[in-house]
Amino acid sequence: MEYSIGEVAEAVGLTAYTLRFYEKEGLLPPIKRNTRGIRVFSDDDIYWIDFINCMRETGMSLQEIKYIIDLSLEGDKTIPKRKQLLKKHKQKIENQIRELQRFIDKIDKKLEWYDGKKIDC
Repeated sequence: MEYSIGEVAEAVGLTAYTLRFYEKEGLLPPIKRNTRGIRVFSDDDIYWIDFINCMRETGMSLQEIKYIIDLSLEGDKTIPKRKQLLKKHKQKIENQIRELQRFIDKIDKKLEWYDGKKIDC
Protein backbone atom coordinates (compact mmCIF):
# COMPACT_ATOMS: atom_id res chain seq x y z
CA MET A 1 0.00 0.00 0.00
CA GLU A 2 0.97 3.60 -0.46
CA TYR A 3 0.08 6.44 1.90
CA SER A 4 0.25 10.20 1.81
CA ILE A 5 2.19 12.08 4.46
CA GLY A 6 -1.09 13.19 6.03
CA GLU A 7 -2.38 9.62 6.28
CA VAL A 8 0.86 8.44 7.83
CA ALA A 9 1.02 11.37 10.25
CA GLU A 10 -2.48 10.59 11.48
CA ALA A 11 -1.82 6.85 11.69
CA VAL A 12 1.39 7.19 13.75
CA GLY A 13 0.40 10.22 15.83
CA LEU A 14 3.02 12.62 14.49
CA THR A 15 2.84 15.76 12.43
CA ALA A 16 3.77 15.93 8.76
CA TYR A 17 6.49 18.39 9.83
CA THR A 18 8.01 15.74 12.14
CA LEU A 19 7.94 13.12 9.39
CA ARG A 20 9.72 15.50 7.00
CA PHE A 21 12.24 16.28 9.76
CA TYR A 22 12.91 12.57 10.34
CA GLU A 23 13.47 12.10 6.62
CA LYS A 24 15.76 15.14 6.38
CA GLU A 25 17.82 13.93 9.37
CA GLY A 26 18.29 10.52 7.79
CA LEU A 27 16.19 8.64 10.33
CA LEU A 28 14.03 7.32 7.51
CA PRO A 29 15.27 5.79 4.31
CA PRO A 30 14.57 8.10 1.36
CA ILE A 31 10.82 8.24 0.88
CA LYS A 32 9.57 7.48 -2.63
CA ARG A 33 7.89 10.29 -4.51
CA ASN A 34 5.19 10.14 -7.11
CA THR A 35 5.37 11.76 -10.54
CA ARG A 36 4.35 15.10 -9.00
CA GLY A 37 7.16 14.92 -6.42
CA ILE A 38 4.82 14.21 -3.50
CA ARG A 39 6.04 11.79 -0.83
CA VAL A 40 4.48 8.33 -0.97
CA PHE A 41 4.98 6.21 2.13
CA SER A 42 5.00 2.41 2.22
CA ASP A 43 4.26 -0.08 4.98
CA ASP A 44 8.03 -0.43 5.48
CA ASP A 45 8.30 3.32 6.04
CA ILE A 46 5.57 3.10 8.66
CA TYR A 47 7.49 0.26 10.34
CA TRP A 48 10.55 2.54 10.64
CA ILE A 49 8.43 5.40 11.98
CA ASP A 50 6.90 3.07 14.59
CA PHE A 51 10.40 1.97 15.58
CA ILE A 52 11.54 5.59 15.94
CA ASN A 53 8.45 6.38 18.06
CA CYS A 54 9.07 3.34 20.23
CA MET A 55 12.69 4.28 20.89
CA ARG A 56 11.80 7.96 21.48
CA GLU A 57 9.27 6.86 24.11
CA THR A 58 12.14 5.14 25.95
CA GLY A 59 14.09 8.40 25.98
CA MET A 60 16.61 7.40 23.33
CA SER A 61 18.14 10.34 21.50
CA LEU A 62 17.58 10.83 17.78
CA GLN A 63 21.32 10.43 17.25
CA GLU A 64 21.27 7.01 18.93
CA ILE A 65 18.16 6.00 16.98
CA LYS A 66 19.78 7.04 13.71
CA TYR A 67 22.84 4.96 14.54
CA ILE A 68 20.71 1.86 15.23
CA ILE A 69 18.77 2.43 12.00
CA ASP A 70 22.00 2.85 10.03
CA LEU A 71 23.27 -0.40 11.51
CA SER A 72 19.96 -2.11 10.73
CA LEU A 73 20.22 -1.10 7.10
CA GLU A 74 23.65 -2.76 6.95
CA GLY A 75 22.03 -6.12 7.66
CA ASP A 76 22.05 -8.91 10.20
CA LYS A 77 25.82 -8.77 10.71
CA THR A 78 25.23 -5.70 12.91
CA ILE A 79 22.75 -7.39 15.26
CA PRO A 80 25.36 -7.86 18.03
CA LYS A 81 26.22 -4.16 17.93
CA ARG A 82 22.52 -3.19 17.95
CA LYS A 83 21.89 -5.47 20.91
CA GLN A 84 24.83 -3.91 22.74
CA LEU A 85 23.41 -0.42 22.16
CA LEU A 86 19.97 -1.48 23.38
CA LYS A 87 21.47 -3.11 26.49
CA LYS A 88 23.39 0.09 27.23
CA HIS A 89 20.19 2.13 26.83
CA LYS A 90 18.30 -0.30 29.07
CA GLN A 91 20.99 0.07 31.75
CA LYS A 92 20.66 3.85 31.55
CA ILE A 93 16.89 3.58 32.09
CA GLU A 94 17.38 1.15 35.00
CA ASN A 95 19.76 3.68 36.59
CA GLN A 96 17.15 6.40 36.16
CA ILE A 97 14.53 4.17 37.80
CA ARG A 98 16.83 3.61 40.79
CA GLU A 99 17.42 7.34 41.08
CA LEU A 100 13.69 8.08 40.89
CA GLN A 101 13.02 5.42 43.55
CA ARG A 102 15.57 7.18 45.78
CA PHE A 103 13.61 10.43 45.31
CA ILE A 104 10.35 8.67 46.17
CA ASP A 105 11.95 7.26 49.33
CA LYS A 106 13.01 10.79 50.38
CA ILE A 107 9.50 12.11 49.77
CA ASP A 108 8.01 9.21 51.76
CA LYS A 109 10.31 10.02 54.68
CA LYS A 110 9.26 13.67 54.60
CA LEU A 111 5.59 12.65 54.53
CA GLU A 112 6.18 10.40 57.55
CA TRP A 113 7.87 13.33 59.30
CA TYR A 114 4.81 15.51 58.62
CA ASP A 115 2.62 12.76 60.05
CA GLY A 116 4.76 12.72 63.20
CA LYS A 117 5.99 9.19 62.58
CA LYS A 118 9.62 10.19 62.08
CA ILE A 119 11.84 12.48 64.06
CA ASP A 120 14.19 13.37 61.25
CA CYS A 121 13.93 13.61 57.50
